[in-house]
Formats: sequence, structure tokens, C-alpha cells
Amino acid sequence: MTEFLFAVALFLLVMIALGLWRVLRGPTPGDRMLSAQLFGTTGIAVILVLSVATRGTAGFDVAIVFALLAVLTVLAFSDRPLQGGTRTEDE
Repeated sequence: MTEFLFAVALFLLVMIALGLWRVLRGPTPGDRMLSAQLFGTTGIAVILVLSVATRGTAGFDVAIVFALLAVLTVLAFSDRPLQGGTRTEDE
């Protein structure tokens, strides 16, 4: 079972590498942000899978912290104006 979990973690890491291609390639800032969110959720999944494989408990705490940080990145991105638009003082 441990070998299977390590294989799943490796597969998830390959998916992160493919997501890096989308971050670098674009074409829109929205695509780049979704890829960055892919890094966050897949990174959390890798941590959880490795934590289960190694029977560790600290990985669960780290995954919770990363999940909270992923929410903050979405909030920071959604507050940022897209496509070089200007913000007025009302916003």
C-alpha cells in the first residue's frame, strides 16, 4: 500500500509540473491564477498522501495551514484589478 501512495504522490507532482507550463504560458491572468490554485490544492494532496504513507501526523497540520494560505491567495488575486484596469476610490 505504501508503494501505491508514493506512486500517487509522484503522479501529483507530475501534475504540478504540467501546471507550471500553464503558469508560464498563460494566456490570461485568470489561467495563471487557476494554475497557481492547482499548485496549492495539489500540494496539499501530496502532503496528505505522504503523511498517510509515512504514518505521520504533522502533515495534516501543515496541510491545514497551506489550505488557509490558498484561500488568502485567492482573496489577494480577486482584489487585484485585471487587464491593467484602474481602480477608482469607490472600489
